Amino acid sequence: MNTYTTKFGSLDNYEKGNIQLIQGKASNYVFSNIFEVAKNAKPYDKTIVGINQKFVIETIRAEGTSSWFTCSHDEFVISMDGEVRVDFLKLNESVDIQIEGTQLAGSEPNGQPMGYVVLKEGHQAILPAGTAYRFDSQKPTTLLLQTIHGPLSLEKWDEICLK
Repeated sequence: MNTYTTKFGSLDNYEKGNIQLIQGKASNYVFSNIFEVAKNAKPYDKTIVGINQKFVIETIRAEGTSSWFTCSHDEFVISMDGEVRVDFLKLNESVDIQIEGTQLAGSEPNGQPMGYVVLKEGHQAILPAGTAYRFDSQKPTTLLLQTIHGPLSLEKWDEICLK
């Protein structure tokens, strides 16, 4: 019987994957490594690493304090390899529901503080619709964000996919 060991990756320690073709072409099975994508990204760029219709999974390099973001629908974030603080504001003005996906909320959004959460490796949080949120991380951390393709979503398939 084979023995397998689970290894958790991080920005500083990951293995690049590979593909073993049974049939077809490698380009039919493209994939990327979220840690490699985050390592090569600017802080708080939202690079798409998965798509399901209008929904996307984005990888984010959290480093320092982000801008304030908001969304007209709930989003979901997971810290993959470090610690990040997420501050929340209940916005006084409603979010433009015509815009799907993450949008900027301004440098100092008008709203009431709702508190914060601290996410460590593997922790997850809901980013509720109609709130503003910002991330703060003392050291580079990889985040995965589930959202809808929006104005801040970046597609870099030619750069990030192993083909």
